[in-house]
Amino acid sequence: MPDAPRPDFEARYRQETPPWDIGRPQREVVRLEEAGLIVGPILDVGCGTGENALYLAARGHPAMGIDGAPTAIARAREKAAARALAAEFHVWDALQLGRLRKRFETVIDCGLFHVLTDEERRPYAAALAEVTAPGSDVFLLCFSDAEPPGPGPRRVADWELRDAFRSIFVVRDLSAVRLENRLSPEGARGWLARLTRI
Repeated sequence: MPDAPRPDFEARYRQETPPWDIGRPQREVVRLEEAGLIVGPILDVGCGTGENALYLAARGHPAMGIDGAPTAIARAREKAAARALAAEFHVWDALQLGRLRKRFETVIDCGLFHVLTDEERRPYAAALAEVTAPGSDVFLLCFSDAEPPGPGPRRVADWELRDAFRSIFVVRDLSAVRLENRLSPEGARGWLARLTRI
């Protein structure tokens, strides 16, 4: 299936509150934190307006969020200041993570992977490897192919996740979950993958 045109995320943030910007952390991120699976300094890749990173910062984690949309990052910084949280937010290219010159024990990707093109997936996995040490975890939330066809991001099959990260990360767990959004009370069908750096 050919790649769908990528949305203009900066325009979406300027025009409206996008459907994925729910004003709180994703339920699955909260569950991971409460289970003790999120450790050490964290990077939130594709952080949007920062709710996941801000939640984790409030729980005591050194937290950094990156996103390609300047308006989203500006809002995330405003929230961090208003809540007196030390989370950092930067406009950054997710395929250039090595240029951050930092290492993180945990990385969160909530809704970025499913907007990447086929050609970007392996470079993205390699970029994640540049900011993690062996044994570190990436927790990735994305739309799954169980979500009916229609508007919204690309649907991702389990084999596509495994293929994108093969030989760089081990898929330790892959669970069917719901991604919360402002359009449907039940959320969209998705995957939660736990990827451990080889």
